[in-house]
Amino acid sequence: MKKHIAIAIDGPSGAGKSTLARMAAKKLGFIYVDTGALYRTVGLYALRQGADLKDAGAIGALLPDIRVEMRYDSAGTQRMLLNGEDVSELIRTPEVSMAASNVSALPPVRAFLLDTQRRMAEQHDVIMDGRDIGTVVLPEAQVKIFLTASAKERAIRRWRELREKGIDTDLEAVLRDIEQRDRNDSSRDIAPLRPADDAVMCDTTELDLDASLELIVDIVKQRIADGR
Repeated sequence: MKKHIAIAIDGPSGAGKSTLARMAAKKLGFIYVDTGALYRTVGLYALRQGADLKDAGAIGALLPDIRVEMRYDSAGTQRMLLNGEDVSELIRTPEVSMAASNVSALPPVRAFLLDTQRRMAEQHDVIMDGRDIGTVVLPEAQVKIFLTASAKERAIRRWRELREKGIDTDLEAVLRDIEQRDRNDSSRDIAPLRPADDAVMCDTTELDLDASLELIVDIVKQRIADGR
């Protein structure tokens, strides 16, 4: 049986993981899995229910009522469904980003989504991005990349992305959300954000999209060729 190849891309909020992983997957012929979207979907449901986002018991009690599905449209773009509703755009707001950061720290939520993520890697050649793919979800991934950029640059990129989607928000507010999420993600007890020991560090602060993509694809090709 063919052993599938897994590429793990981790990094902080707004680093461009989703965009670059999606583009790299298309270029390399892999399936793209945005794991952050899974947590955002759970976060959106919890917000709608008015639950305490830091209460493991309260959030855990909601999980049996949540059906999270990951589908791909005709263009190969990942779409997220929450109990049958396409929430792909709704989960990209700053409010849902913060909710995702909170619920992703809860053991019941991580256990709820872990099998889904690993099953995708068992069935396909994947590029999977998130916060703990190389350290927890897919520790045996053949290629691990830790993608980052300065907080200011990440805030500018996220602000532009939101404006292009018609979401009016303040740049300073986006920066505050990014910095708060960095603190939450790196200090949590469960699977904190950190590079895997064997991850390749990629800082794209000074790189444009094309240069960042070229860097990632080159790393992947080299690592696969080397059998690492």
